[in-house]
Amino acid sequence: MIPYKAGLSVMKRSSKYIPALHFHWLTPWYDTIMRRLYPEQAVKTALIAQARIQSGQRVLDVGCGTGTLTLLIKRTHPDAEVHGLDVDPRVLAIARRKAEQVGEVIVLRQGTATDLPYLDETFDRVFASLMLHHLTREDKRRALAEAFRVLKPGGELHVADFGKPQDRTMWLISLLVRWAEEVHDNIRGLLPVFMAEAGFRSVEEISRYRTVSGTIALYRACKPTGEGACSHHQGETS
Repeated sequence: MIPYKAGLSVMKRSSKYIPALHFHWLTPWYDTIMRRLYPEQAVKTALIAQARIQSGQRVLDVGCGTGTLTLLIKRTHPDAEVHGLDVDPRVLAIARRKAEQVGEVIVLRQGTATDLPYLDETFDRVFASLMLHHLTREDKRRALAEAFRVLKPGGELHVADFGKPQDRTMWLISLLVRWAEEVHDNIRGLLPVFMAEAGFRSVEEISRYRTVSGTIALYRACKPTGEGACSHHQGETS
């Protein structure tokens, strides 16, 4: 088991947050709605594939929600140590039930993306799937800085979230949703900028998906090694 930061008061720092689907009463329906309205399986499978997780690596899913991605990571890479973190105890309860039902061992913890309860350089991969658009601009930057901090040198960040529209249809949809929650910066294409500001290098948009709410983009970024290189440019590290 990994060591945690001492003295963290989760509830003090997480009293205000936007729940899954914006309203707590929709939380029990989250998985069903995501499956029916979004290409969830394709997006999550592609996100895991681009991470090229190696046996024995330690992986963190920030804003893990009901644990769909967290469990898929573990099923795809059973030899990895997989952790999930979310601020919402309701979705974590669902994630725990799902893990128990399928017999998968994942480590779930309550906490905030802007103050991760882990020591520096703990993880080889950090995932954030449809989480960053819930955060204000300031908290997006804090969350990315925290992801950078807990990654090992050569480790990678993998993000799936709303991005810059790639065609007229997606642009028209963005006019309707760009002021919902905190998605405006995503639609302006600023997530890669914020990643670079946090210290990440080799920031890339890997793929895009058209959805009923607009473009979902998949990004990859790395924390440089001491020599300033990235693992996917010089071979894997662990």
